[in-house]
Amino acid sequence: MIHRLLAVLSLAFFIGNAVNAEPFVQGGPIGSQTSDGYNALGPVVQQPIEFPHYRHARDMGINCMYCHTGARRGYVSAIPRIDKCIGCHQNIESVRNKPRIKKLFEYWDKKEPIPWKKVNDLPDYVRFNHERHIQRFYFRQNRPVREVCGYCHGDVANMTVDRRVKALSMGWCISCHQKDHKESDTNMKTSHGPGECWQCHK
Repeated sequence: MIHRLLAVLSLAFFIGNAVNAEPFVQGGPIGSQTSDGYNALGPVVQQPIEFPHYRHARDMGINCMYCHTGARRGYVSAIPRIDKCIGCHQNIESVRNKPRIKKLFEYWDKKEPIPWKKVNDLPDYVRFNHERHIQRFYFRQNRPVREVCGYCHGDVANMTVDRRVKALSMGWCISCHQKDHKESDTNMKTSHGPGECWQCHK
């Protein structure tokens, strides 16, 4: 009984901090947008290839899930395998001599995966389900993919190399789970996200 009470009090503490968090300020010092780091601009991550998200997602309008195929059917969104990139770029001669594309083909010719580095990384004890969120907000509510993915990942379509713009803290997740969200775009019924610890923690 005492453990349950402590868990409830801890949850109330995190929720209180989340509700009082200041809005995110683009371009501020890393991790210091608010006193608790609630909206934290992550560090610049040096990637093996400076992948231009703006070129693919914004300029060409490619759906996020075309490359990140795991998002609609699993816990992890997944970074695309190199053959996904090559599938397109072996047929696009106009950019074949660009430094980024040359580097891409160097990995392909050596039969090596591109050693991408994680940008939005959660602790091992946190279990976030991309599929559940994508199914509800993209497929059932019919909201734009850039809005759905952008709620947690920011405006990636206007970035070159992805950068974390949210701390993805427990309080921030809980504040969203407490909101009334429509269950689909065909009716007005709303519900909250789960509040039980075991839903998100292993």
